[in-house]
Amino acid sequence: MPKVTKLKVTQNVTSKRNLNKNKNDESQSIITIVDKTDDENLNEIQTKKRKASTSPNKKVKKVASTSEDDNMENTKKISSKIKQPAAMTLKTSDRLSCKGEKSTLKIASWNVNGIRAWITSGGLKYIELEQPDLICFQELKCDKEQIPVQATPTGYKSFWLSGDQKGYAGVGLLTKIDPIDVKFGIGMAEHDNEGRVITAEYDKFYLVVSYIPNSGRKLVRLSYRQTFNQAFHTYLKELDRKKPVIWCGDLNVSHQSIDLANPKTNTKTAGFTKEERDDFSKILADGFIDSFRYLYPDKRDAYTYWAYFRHARERNIGWRLDYFILSPSLQESLCDVIIQNDVHGSDHCPIVLLLAI
Repeated sequence: MPKVTKLKVTQNVTSKRNLNKNKNDESQSIITIVDKTDDENLNEIQTKKRKASTSPNKKVKKVASTSEDDNMENTKKISSKIKQPAAMTLKTSDRLSCKGEKSTLKIASWNVNGIRAWITSGGLKYIELEQPDLICFQELKCDKEQIPVQATPTGYKSFWLSGDQKGYAGVGLLTKIDPIDVKFGIGMAEHDNEGRVITAEYDKFYLVVSYIPNSGRKLVRLSYRQTFNQAFHTYLKELDRKKPVIWCGDLNVSHQSIDLANPKTNTKTAGFTKEERDDFSKILADGFIDSFRYLYPDKRDAYTYWAYFRHARERNIGWRLDYFILSPSLQESLCDVIIQNDVHGSDHCPIVLLLAI
């Protein structure tokens, strides 16, 4: 059968911020693209569980400006034919900044949980539909030299970073805008061997792409996580002294009880310990803004990660682990933050930042 594409547009008022100049800017449109030829593909959800970070320290960091991995879970080879998702629903927004300005910059961020598996599950279709100016990736699980060429769509430049251990961690950046400079890591050898941070400098801001270490099962890496948090906090402050910072990625923390479905039973679980949350609070206390919570302080059931078991995603038993954190000077430029929770292809969903900058 030929492929059929349908577009549906509806209005859904979601914002709770009270702005004098924005009477009509709090609506989000929803565009649904349905491929009738591939309805069954949506049911082929992998049953792998999200594994905690337990990488040992090794020696050499790997950096590139185009490619990546050996999956820890023996990910199957990519076929030359990319499978497209059966359905993909994108939310859009015309919301204005508090100064009444339309957004001029769109940045997406997505923990893809293996970039090669993400490609086969139709992840590139998301980029085609969303058309972000910049898109940041976490958990590539792929060495930079092995990243498929199709991971860099036409019109984008790519920058990839992988760590010492194959099939583990890794971050990436696709950009339509030429950066002034791109740096890998935070300049501390003890924290740069796992491939977790890319910093791209642009004319008006720094973009920091990060995959923050997971504290691990039974919190085996909590102590290291806290050491990393402190060093990373210092790194952000140093950047902010030069120009505004946009920090994004999988931060592996749900900051408030509202940010996960089951807070009472997870106080000793990686991502919701007091230590991790306190470290995150210290960054916010320095003036950095959790952009989603700034706009939607009371919004519940807004998650970006769901486990691959017990139908967690269908039941929306999730965690908000993915963020856009902004320097205080960017507050007036903030238009909206969108959680694209109807986009599949990973155990995380993409998030989108809209700025008038």
